[in-house]
Amino acid sequence: MESWIKEVMEQFGYIGIFLVMTLENVFPPIPSEMILPLGGFMTTYTELTIPGIILAASLGSVFGAVILYGIGRVLDADRLARFVDRWGYILRVKRHHIYKADAWFDKYGYWTVLFGRMIPLIRSLISIPAGMSNMKLGLFLVFTTIGTVIWNTLLVMIGVVLGESWKDILTFMEIYSTIVYSAVGVIGILFIYLLIRRKRK
Repeated sequence: MESWIKEVMEQFGYIGIFLVMTLENVFPPIPSEMILPLGGFMTTYTELTIPGIILAASLGSVFGAVILYGIGRVLDADRLARFVDRWGYILRVKRHHIYKADAWFDKYGYWTVLFGRMIPLIRSLISIPAGMSNMKLGLFLVFTTIGTVIWNTLLVMIGVVLGESWKDILTFMEIYSTIVYSAVGVIGILFIYLLIRRKRK
Protein backbone atom coordinates (compact mmCIF):
# COMPACT_ATOMS: atom_id res chain seq x y z
CA MET A 1 0.00 0.00 0.00
CA GLU A 2 2.84 2.36 0.84
CA SER A 3 4.37 2.12 -2.64
CA TRP A 4 0.97 2.75 -4.27
CA ILE A 5 0.30 5.81 -2.09
CA LYS A 6 3.78 7.18 -2.78
CA GLU A 7 3.40 6.62 -6.52
CA VAL A 8 0.03 8.42 -6.65
CA MET A 9 1.35 11.37 -4.63
CA GLU A 10 4.52 11.71 -6.70
CA GLN A 11 2.74 11.33 -10.04
CA PHE A 12 -0.30 13.55 -9.41
CA GLY A 13 1.01 15.92 -6.73
CA TYR A 14 -1.62 17.86 -4.80
CA ILE A 15 -4.49 16.25 -6.74
CA GLY A 16 -3.10 12.83 -5.80
CA ILE A 17 -2.90 13.84 -2.14
CA PHE A 18 -6.50 15.10 -2.30
CA LEU A 19 -7.71 11.81 -3.80
CA VAL A 20 -5.75 9.60 -1.40
CA MET A 21 -7.01 11.55 1.63
CA THR A 22 -10.60 11.35 0.36
CA LEU A 23 -10.22 7.58 0.09
CA GLU A 24 -8.60 7.49 3.55
CA ASN A 25 -11.73 9.01 5.05
CA VAL A 26 -14.21 6.83 3.18
CA PHE A 27 -12.14 3.64 3.61
CA PRO A 28 -10.45 3.90 7.07
CA PRO A 29 -8.00 0.98 6.45
CA ILE A 30 -5.99 3.46 4.33
CA PRO A 31 -4.08 5.26 7.16
CA SER A 32 -3.52 9.00 7.30
CA GLU A 33 -0.67 8.19 9.71
CA MET A 34 1.21 6.91 6.66
CA ILE A 35 0.05 9.40 4.01
CA LEU A 36 0.73 12.65 5.85
CA PRO A 37 4.23 12.03 7.26
CA LEU A 38 5.21 10.68 3.83
CA GLY A 39 3.84 13.90 2.32
CA GLY A 40 5.89 15.93 4.79
CA PHE A 41 9.03 14.01 3.84
CA MET A 42 8.30 14.56 0.12
CA THR A 43 8.57 18.32 0.63
CA THR A 44 12.30 17.79 1.21
CA TYR A 45 13.00 16.38 -2.27
CA THR A 46 10.11 17.47 -4.53
CA GLU A 47 8.47 20.78 -5.47
CA LEU A 48 5.56 20.07 -3.10
CA THR A 49 5.26 22.60 -0.28
CA ILE A 50 4.14 22.18 3.33
CA PRO A 51 1.14 24.59 3.03
CA GLY A 52 0.14 22.98 -0.28
CA ILE A 53 0.15 19.46 1.17
CA ILE A 54 -1.76 20.53 4.29
CA LEU A 55 -4.37 22.30 2.13
CA ALA A 56 -4.80 19.43 -0.35
CA ALA A 57 -4.91 16.82 2.44
CA SER A 58 -7.43 18.84 4.46
CA LEU A 59 -9.72 19.40 1.46
CA GLY A 60 -9.61 15.67 0.70
CA SER A 61 -10.32 14.77 4.33
CA VAL A 62 -13.27 17.14 4.60
CA PHE A 63 -14.68 15.97 1.26
CA GLY A 64 -14.50 12.35 2.44
CA ALA A 65 -16.09 13.32 5.75
CA VAL A 66 -19.01 14.96 3.91
CA ILE A 67 -19.58 11.75 1.94
CA LEU A 68 -19.90 9.75 5.18
CA TYR A 69 -22.03 12.51 6.71
CA GLY A 70 -24.39 12.14 3.74
CA ILE A 71 -24.58 8.38 4.32
CA GLY A 72 -25.50 9.10 7.94
CA ARG A 73 -28.25 11.48 6.82
CA VAL A 74 -29.71 8.73 4.62
CA LEU A 75 -29.66 6.24 7.51
CA ASP A 76 -30.98 8.70 10.17
CA ALA A 77 -32.22 7.72 13.63
CA ASP A 78 -35.81 6.93 12.54
CA ARG A 79 -34.73 4.35 9.97
CA LEU A 80 -32.29 2.84 12.42
CA ALA A 81 -35.04 2.69 15.04
CA ARG A 82 -37.30 0.80 12.62
CA PHE A 83 -34.45 -1.64 11.98
CA VAL A 84 -34.01 -2.08 15.75
CA ASP A 85 -37.74 -2.73 16.16
CA ARG A 86 -37.29 -5.74 13.93
CA TRP A 87 -33.81 -7.03 14.77
CA GLY A 88 -32.76 -5.23 17.94
CA TYR A 89 -33.63 -8.18 20.16
CA ILE A 90 -30.54 -9.97 18.87
CA LEU A 91 -28.25 -7.30 20.37
CA ARG A 92 -30.71 -6.43 23.16
CA VAL A 93 -31.05 -2.93 21.75
CA LYS A 94 -34.37 -1.10 21.86
CA ARG A 95 -35.82 1.89 20.04
CA HIS A 96 -35.39 4.26 22.99
CA HIS A 97 -31.66 3.46 23.11
CA ILE A 98 -31.31 4.85 19.59
CA TYR A 99 -33.07 8.08 20.45
CA LYS A 100 -31.08 8.47 23.68
CA ALA A 101 -27.83 8.16 21.75
CA ASP A 102 -29.17 10.57 19.13
CA ALA A 103 -30.09 13.11 21.82
CA TRP A 104 -26.66 12.78 23.38
CA PHE A 105 -25.00 13.45 20.03
CA ASP A 106 -27.28 16.45 19.49
CA LYS A 107 -25.96 17.90 22.75
CA TYR A 108 -22.27 17.02 22.58
CA GLY A 109 -21.82 16.07 18.93
CA TYR A 110 -19.90 19.13 17.75
CA TRP A 111 -17.11 18.63 20.29
CA THR A 112 -17.17 14.88 19.62
CA VAL A 113 -16.60 15.60 15.92
CA LEU A 114 -13.79 18.07 16.70
CA PHE A 115 -11.78 15.73 18.93
CA GLY A 116 -12.84 12.59 17.05
CA ARG A 117 -11.09 13.94 13.95
CA MET A 118 -7.81 13.50 15.81
CA ILE A 119 -8.28 9.81 16.66
CA PRO A 120 -7.28 7.12 14.13
CA LEU A 121 -10.20 5.17 12.59
CA ILE A 122 -12.74 7.11 14.70
CA ARG A 123 -11.78 10.27 12.76
CA SER A 124 -13.48 8.83 9.68
CA LEU A 125 -16.42 7.00 11.21
CA ILE A 126 -17.48 9.92 13.44
CA SER A 127 -19.06 11.59 10.38
CA ILE A 128 -21.78 8.90 10.14
CA PRO A 129 -23.44 9.52 13.55
CA ALA A 130 -23.08 13.25 12.89
CA GLY A 131 -25.22 12.80 9.77
CA MET A 132 -27.64 10.46 11.53
CA SER A 133 -28.29 13.06 14.23
CA ASN A 134 -29.01 15.67 11.51
CA MET A 135 -26.20 17.89 12.74
CA LYS A 136 -26.25 21.20 10.88
CA LEU A 137 -23.99 20.82 7.86
CA GLY A 138 -22.39 24.25 8.31
CA LEU A 139 -21.33 23.60 11.90
CA PHE A 140 -20.28 20.05 11.03
CA LEU A 141 -17.96 21.49 8.37
CA VAL A 142 -16.51 24.04 10.81
CA PHE A 143 -15.67 21.53 13.54
CA THR A 144 -14.55 18.87 11.07
CA THR A 145 -12.26 21.33 9.30
CA ILE A 146 -10.68 22.58 12.54
CA GLY A 147 -9.97 19.05 13.80
CA THR A 148 -8.76 17.95 10.38
CA VAL A 149 -6.33 20.85 9.89
CA ILE A 150 -4.82 20.34 13.36
CA TRP A 151 -4.33 16.60 12.76
CA ASN A 152 -2.99 17.01 9.22
CA THR A 153 -0.60 19.81 10.14
CA LEU A 154 0.81 17.80 13.04
CA LEU A 155 1.50 14.69 10.94
CA VAL A 156 2.89 16.60 7.96
CA MET A 157 5.30 18.53 10.20
CA ILE A 158 6.41 15.30 11.86
CA GLY A 159 7.24 13.96 8.39
CA VAL A 160 9.24 17.12 7.63
CA VAL A 161 11.20 16.87 10.89
CA LEU A 162 11.88 13.13 10.67
CA GLY A 163 12.80 13.22 6.97
CA GLU A 164 13.90 9.80 5.73
CA SER A 165 13.01 8.36 9.14
CA TRP A 166 9.34 9.35 8.73
CA LYS A 167 8.27 5.71 9.19
CA ASP A 168 9.28 5.95 12.85
CA ILE A 169 5.98 7.73 13.49
CA LEU A 170 4.06 4.57 12.56
CA THR A 171 5.28 2.77 15.69
CA PHE A 172 4.28 5.70 17.88
CA MET A 173 0.86 5.90 16.20
CA GLU A 174 0.25 2.22 16.91
CA ILE A 175 0.91 2.86 20.61
CA TYR A 176 -1.28 5.99 20.51
CA SER A 177 -4.10 4.08 18.81
CA THR A 178 -3.88 1.23 21.32
CA ILE A 179 -4.11 3.64 24.26
CA VAL A 180 -7.06 5.51 22.74
CA TYR A 181 -8.98 2.35 21.81
CA SER A 182 -8.36 0.91 25.28
CA ALA A 183 -9.67 4.09 26.89
CA VAL A 184 -12.76 4.07 24.65
CA GLY A 185 -13.31 0.40 25.49
CA VAL A 186 -13.09 1.03 29.25
CA ILE A 187 -15.49 3.98 28.98
CA GLY A 188 -17.88 1.85 26.94
CA ILE A 189 -17.81 -0.99 29.49
CA LEU A 190 -18.33 1.48 32.34
CA PHE A 191 -21.28 3.04 30.49
CA ILE A 192 -22.90 -0.37 29.93
CA TYR A 193 -22.33 -1.30 33.57
CA LEU A 194 -23.96 1.91 34.83
CA LEU A 195 -26.84 1.42 32.38
CA ILE A 196 -27.49 -2.14 33.60
CA ARG A 197 -27.17 -1.05 37.23
CA ARG A 198 -29.65 1.76 36.70
CA LYS A 199 -32.08 -0.58 34.92
CA ARG A 200 -31.97 -3.08 37.79
CA LYS A 201 -32.71 -0.36 40.33
